[in-house]
Amino acid sequence: MNSENKIDQVFKLQKEEALKLRHSSKAQRIKKLEDLLRWINTNQEDIRKAIHADFKKPYTEIDISEIFVVTSEIKHAMKHLKGWMTPKKVSTPLTMLGSSSFIHYEPKGVSLIIAPWNYPFNLALGPLVSALSAGCTAIIKPSEMTPHTAALIRRLVEETFEPKHVAVFEGEIETAQYLLSKPFDHIFFTGSPAVGKIIMKAAAEHLSSVTLELGGKSPAIIDSRADLKDAAEKIVWGKFVNCGQTCIAPDYVLVQSDIKSDFLEALVQTLKSMYDTHGKGIEASKDYARLVNDKHLKRLQHLLSDASMKGANTYFGGQIHAAEKYFEPTILTNLTPDMEVMQEEIFGPILPVMEYQTLNEAITYINQNPKPLALYVFTKSSDVIDQVNSSTSSGATVANDCVLHFLQNELPFGGVNNSGMGKAHGQFGFLAFSNEKAVLKQRIGLTATKPLYPPYGITSKKITQLLLKWF
Repeated sequence: MNSENKIDQVFKLQKEEALKLRHSSKAQRIKKLEDLLRWINTNQEDIRKAIHADFKKPYTEIDISEIFVVTSEIKHAMKHLKGWMTPKKVSTPLTMLGSSSFIHYEPKGVSLIIAPWNYPFNLALGPLVSALSAGCTAIIKPSEMTPHTAALIRRLVEETFEPKHVAVFEGEIETAQYLLSKPFDHIFFTGSPAVGKIIMKAAAEHLSSVTLELGGKSPAIIDSRADLKDAAEKIVWGKFVNCGQTCIAPDYVLVQSDIKSDFLEALVQTLKSMYDTHGKGIEASKDYARLVNDKHLKRLQHLLSDASMKGANTYFGGQIHAAEKYFEPTILTNLTPDMEVMQEEIFGPILPVMEYQTLNEAITYINQNPKPLALYVFTKSSDVIDQVNSSTSSGATVANDCVLHFLQNELPFGGVNNSGMGKAHGQFGFLAFSNEKAVLKQRIGLTATKPLYPPYGITSKKITQLLLKWF
């Protein structure tokens, strides 16, 4: 059986099963989550080996950013699922006297999860947790750029679920295109804005709802009242973890001009303390990951070359070892808006540092560009934090830290406009895969609205006038 026929067969099975899962109980859904958690806990070493084989990510980094993120999401869902599933009673206005109203959370049905390569385990399994919690079936398309992790995800699913509940299809762009031709009830995509537009167009053919977790250029503002050592540590970690291949990494820094030199020095000292403790060079560090493939390395080389030709200064780094897909953490200064590194999402270990004079100048620069997935501000001033938060639009605002909001399951995670559509994690992920159905129960007999039925007379006219005046 070819892959298209297999997809057709599994989609049909899941469509039929989705009708049954509308009646699934909390216990049945939790059982699936428990099975998933058990497999992950039992096979942690295999997960580490697969991800490391794809781009030499350090094991501790895998534990934190891949395994823990998923297991904590599972545990959070199991703890709160009863409350999420319970129909929510809403208040009854006087005009609806005699009726009662509820919000009922029903599963959307068959879902498609298209995962990226940068966090190939986390960003495939996190949405699956939400789909299972909501009572949906799911087909996962892992990235072909991380084949070892894709194979492991397929093994996980085959050993844990029946195809009518969860299935995995590996493959290139043709597989993704064929999957997108199917009438899914919900599509969850994580990737670039450019591909997000393709996903949205495909979803529109069937009016499938979508969650788009995209990206963009997430800025970090360093105010003159920031603790520079603390800010440098958090930005270096947030930027260079996973070799910069993180959608919510600080894409560029805006630092107040009077502290620029001190901040740059703090960045360099932090880089050395994290990745070059023995003075043998960052390439020798076992704690620094590699780029995913040669294509990605060449793209970053081009960004660096373009910036250099247009006058950018390489303040630190810039060394590349193509055979090892090694790209040294690189700090750029003397940036101008016409440089490609300031126009597209970097998604790698290049950190442009620009200076600003006033906070309004920094805010204006941010607002002239597409809305970012995250915005970071470092300062001891709560007024500065409030001004940045109220004067900009982004998927998230984080004060005095980077990327940490991804781990807060009580917060919605997602972008706005160019950086995404819809929210994920915790209850927000549950809602993404659920239809919030309105349910109204009316009494039998006389109701508050029956006096307004035709034929319209003096009584109905007076009641209508009262409604217009008082309600």
